[in-house]
Amino acid sequence: MNPAVPARRTPPRRRRALATAALLSAAALVAACSGPPHGGGSGQADFQLSATTPQAKGEIDSFTWATYAEPPTLDYIQAFDYPQNTILSNVCESLMRWTPQLTLAPGLAEKASNPDPTTWVYDLRSGVHFHDGTVMTADDVVYSLGRQTNPDNAAAWAQVFQNVDSVTATGPLQVTVKLKQPDSQFPQYMATAAGVVAAKSGVESAGKDYGTTGSLDCTGPFKLGTWAKGQSIELERFDDYWGTKAKAKKAVFRFLTDPSARTNAMLTGDVDGGYLIPTESYDRLKKSGPGTLYFGEGLSTVNVNVTNMRGALGDVRVRQALSLALDRSGFIKTGLAGAGTVTGSLTTKAAWGSAPDDVRKTAFDGLTPTAQDIEKAKALVKEAGANGRTLVLATSTIGQDVSLLATAVQAAGTKIGLDIQLKTIAPNAFTALFTDAKAREGIDMFPETYYDSITDPLDLLVNFRTRAYQNFAGYSDKAYDDLVDQATAEYDPAKRGAIEAKLQQAASQQLLWIPVAEWPTAVFLNKRITGAPTTISYMYYPWAADVGAAR
Repeated sequence: MNPAVPARRTPPRRRRALATAALLSAAALVAACSGPPHGGGSGQADFQLSATTPQAKGEIDSFTWATYAEPPTLDYIQAFDYPQNTILSNVCESLMRWTPQLTLAPGLAEKASNPDPTTWVYDLRSGVHFHDGTVMTADDVVYSLGRQTNPDNAAAWAQVFQNVDSVTATGPLQVTVKLKQPDSQFPQYMATAAGVVAAKSGVESAGKDYGTTGSLDCTGPFKLGTWAKGQSIELERFDDYWGTKAKAKKAVFRFLTDPSARTNAMLTGDVDGGYLIPTESYDRLKKSGPGTLYFGEGLSTVNVNVTNMRGALGDVRVRQALSLALDRSGFIKTGLAGAGTVTGSLTTKAAWGSAPDDVRKTAFDGLTPTAQDIEKAKALVKEAGANGRTLVLATSTIGQDVSLLATAVQAAGTKIGLDIQLKTIAPNAFTALFTDAKAREGIDMFPETYYDSITDPLDLLVNFRTRAYQNFAGYSDKAYDDLVDQATAEYDPAKRGAIEAKLQQAASQQLLWIPVAEWPTAVFLNKRITGAPTTISYMYYPWAADVGAAR
């Protein structure tokens, strides 16, 4: 769902789809960091990008954070969505760490080495304590990663381990991962919930209750405190933390499912801040006196996902026509409250941050046109013999980003001779579009916002591989599949980027997803607190430890 949901071919990509739907239901998807400030496109309200928020000036007793839903579990192997990861990232840590700048850094492993293309060796930090007081060893790592690969667990991150042959302890503080074939994505995912380490003894002791009651027995700067079901989760500072001590003694996460209630709680001071701000609340929060609404450059793109290639959309000319007729700027102004940028790319620019300039140029040159061209779109529909054809587009009341994009697509279709009918789906049922083929029956397309869990464009582009989890249209092209395999096996970022640029061009030509906009991360902080990152790093980085007193 990584906003849509991780989920490509099997469980791990399921993560993104779920996340996407859930995020959409929160009425806000978002993302990443760094890069020069820029504003929206023509006719859009300007928004300023911030690399971060001001550093905290001191400690604080506690702060309260708004989340749009209660996590069903905090078991790290099922941490595929925003509510889980926003909280869990402060309690459980991974072998590697995603930084607020969306770069890879050492985590519980102080060193990661790659002696040959199919071997990764992780040398662990010494003296790291779990929340139950025991000390982390290689056996805990082997056990924790083993839970992800056990088919009986149906882990959301199982796909990350598809190329893993074995995980073994090769020393008291060393773990060696043997791969079946080179996999450039695996070491990057070790900074996500896929690489979390928990105490073997604690997990086994909790049994089936792990993640829903008692301790999580991880190593983070906070430990799980009181969980008042249906109301809130409290995290308590862990004083034996191996790293920098958290600035707050306690972090309280309140479950506020109604977007208006969430916004009002921020305005009144009932909560101190939150991520995933409803787009319809941007203006109120930007003008409010109680605090500041920040935006960070994103790893999220808003798209229209084509799910049925048996009808009129099976002709690429019809997909091209819809794209040409779409008023992207108008949607950003209304659906995203001006906080977004028009794009013809399915991947964000930030995802290509480490690529050489020539690779970036190749990746983004000549992509899907974003300017409206109604006459050309009409001609394409006529040429395809699709005049008057009916298409069904799913929509929902989960947020104006979904409903208004659906309306914009319907309006585009009307202008070019297509009959696009909207099918309204209940918010809870909207999630099923990502996970259940039966839920997609009779539907030709639906809005989707997709976020990356790693800073690599392959995270999204792999979705168009044959039988990929989110390849709902059933697209299959051996040449594309071969490029995915080549990119996966290539560790050199520049060489991999060159292959990914070819994938981006191919995906753009096919328009299996119609790109609409890049959507930044949004975070609100009142005047009491500061220090939270503006990027989507909060999904896997212990961001709450940085939150402290603003004065």
